[in-house]
Amino acid sequence: MESAPIWYVILSGFGLAVILGIIVHKSNFCTMGAISDWVNMGDKGRMYAWLLAIAIAMGGVLLLESLGVISLGMTMPPYRTPNFAWIRYLLGGLIFGVGMTLAGGCVNKTLIRIGGGNMKSLFVVFIGGIMAFLMTKTDFYHYGFHIWMDPLTINLRDFNMANQQITTLIGTLFGVADSTWFYPLSAGLIVAALLFFIFRSRDFRSRFDNLLGGVSVGLIVVAGWYVTAGPLGQAAVEAASFMDAPPPGVGAMSFTFVNPMGETLYYLVNPLKFSLITFGVAILVGVIVGSFLYALFTGNLRLEWFRSWRDFFRYATGGFLMGVGGVLAMGCTFGQGITGFSTLALGSVIAFASFILGSAITMKVEYYRIAYEDASLGAVLRAALADLRLFPRIPGTLKPMD
Repeated sequence: MESAPIWYVILSGFGLAVILGIIVHKSNFCTMGAISDWVNMGDKGRMYAWLLAIAIAMGGVLLLESLGVISLGMTMPPYRTPNFAWIRYLLGGLIFGVGMTLAGGCVNKTLIRIGGGNMKSLFVVFIGGIMAFLMTKTDFYHYGFHIWMDPLTINLRDFNMANQQITTLIGTLFGVADSTWFYPLSAGLIVAALLFFIFRSRDFRSRFDNLLGGVSVGLIVVAGWYVTAGPLGQAAVEAASFMDAPPPGVGAMSFTFVNPMGETLYYLVNPLKFSLITFGVAILVGVIVGSFLYALFTGNLRLEWFRSWRDFFRYATGGFLMGVGGVLAMGCTFGQGITGFSTLALGSVIAFASFILGSAITMKVEYYRIAYEDASLGAVLRAALADLRLFPRIPGTLKPMD
């Protein structure tokens, strides 16, 4: 029975993920959809739902850490690490943002669609899982990225900073980083300011599902931290330390979906090796099950397949980029954009912004390619960046259509 706590953690993760799948399907909580609404229609309702999930998760982590219930000094992935790999967060986020736009949604949304009967999304997870596996289990990442990225990584300890937590960075600058009161005060102010900003928005308040999705997702991320880093998670770590071959993925973590894609494929290749069923595998399957149950009982179960070879290659490219970009960024829009953000890690903030930028640019590029079929890629890209106010609009170049 020495492995019992490990299975309690895994089964708890599965249960939380089933609830997440139901809530996300019902509320249409979607990070790419949030970006699309904002960029294409000026509607920020779902974007604020995403921010609300972040605020709730941050507040929950703040409370649990302040009470000494959880400790997130060592997490998987290492969100607060002092090795500030800024180029990974930036480039990985951009690549993932492009990929999720081509694939029609982030990994979490892709899992929701699988539960609803979308077989195109199943293919996306398959391709993304292969790339996540190659990036984490082979030399693909080392020779393709690590060799040139590692020299660009900043060790914050060289600047007398213990980690990349935003409150730590600010506290170090003001000489109060080691104060017991600074983290809860500063983090609490950030959460309060974010909530004030969110609830001012009419777009957000106009739909109850925005509130439902944001609050529920945030609380489930907090519950994930509690399960893996609280008393039960600590018991699992202790149990694993006595095992001859401790299972992978035991430790402080919450909801993230890129690496679990690779873990799930690896388990499916070795289905009798139950030690390969990790917390990540459990939550990935759980989201699909929850979405399937919601679709089944609401009559929304619809089988969908590729319309054309062009559609096929678009989704395949999206899955490829999400697998590569998600591992580079150390998480997806859920893993870095909510779970990582809840730890107040600066890298998560950069990844969050990069997801939005990569997706927004891709949406604008696709718009201009449809509107101006004969335009060059360079002209289309310049117009897209100009629309986003990242590049000056040059007279005589492509103009927005009315």
